[in-house]
Amino acid sequence: MKVVFTLLALLVVSSGYFVNESFAEISENQAFLLEGSGFAVTEEIIKISEIDIGLSSQDQSRSTINFLVEDGFITLNDKEFLISNLEGKFLREGKYIRINGEVESSSGFDTSISFFGRLVEESKDASVYGFTGRITTSDETYKIIYTTKLSTLSKIDTTIIEESNDVTLYILKGSFSQGIVDSYIGAGSVRDQTVSTQSSGDPFRLRYFSQDRISVEPGSSITIVNNDIVSHTVFSGKENYGDRHDPFTADGRIVTDTIEPGKSVVITFDDAGFYRLYDPDYPWMKIIAYVFPASDSLILGEGQNSGN
Repeated sequence: MKVVFTLLALLVVSSGYFVNESFAEISENQAFLLEGSGFAVTEEIIKISEIDIGLSSQDQSRSTINFLVEDGFITLNDKEFLISNLEGKFLREGKYIRINGEVESSSGFDTSISFFGRLVEESKDASVYGFTGRITTSDETYKIIYTTKLSTLSKIDTTIIEESNDVTLYILKGSFSQGIVDSYIGAGSVRDQTVSTQSSGDPFRLRYFSQDRISVEPGSSITIVNNDIVSHTVFSGKENYGDRHDPFTADGRIVTDTIEPGKSVVITFDDAGFYRLYDPDYPWMKIIAYVFPASDSLILGEGQNSGN
């Protein structure tokens, strides 16, 4: 086990967690997704752990900006903990992230987390953070090491929301065939051929809706227009990472009627939260909807990344 800890420590250092001098630009009234995976370690065992949370930036004090963790989950192997009472801070213009609080298991609020992340690298679209910390359950304390991606959702414009709660999204033509086949010669043959010949890294797989991430206020509606040449439906649910046979589990919050080609459907988000929307017949088609109240906008510093 000492060898394992040594290897993990070397992984952290070699990944640049303690030497990188990147900076992120963070502002208030902004929605983020923090997604990643790593290991949870004790003296006896090592478990695979994932983190997938939505958060919204709040008030600023000097170079620190608070955020709320709105929804999401953390896993230890097959065990899932739902986000409940978590709070956090972006420190030094986003160079560091601190997250503390409780998560809920099937037994209740018996698990706490304490994570500290350091910015490793960033691009215009997302930032990579390395996290260390602890997950403390009623039975065990795990040391964690994560590699995560922090990505930004669209910023809420309060003026637009006051004028109209509607956002229109379009299902893009060819989405049913993963964006590769424009013609339709029998759904089964085209779809089967497409799926069998494409890899998960193919750029055509990246987008099947006009937007794949949206931010709206509770009570807002979105209209989904089907510009594809086959029918679609949209459900909300939990994504089962790594499960090819059952990639999603519906949660019942969003279930639409069949959307025929050229037709549309309206979805209203009554409750705040973090929604994964997907088509159960074409599970590569998915949207993340982040629903939280708007607040006044305030920029945190000027940032130090010329790439943004």
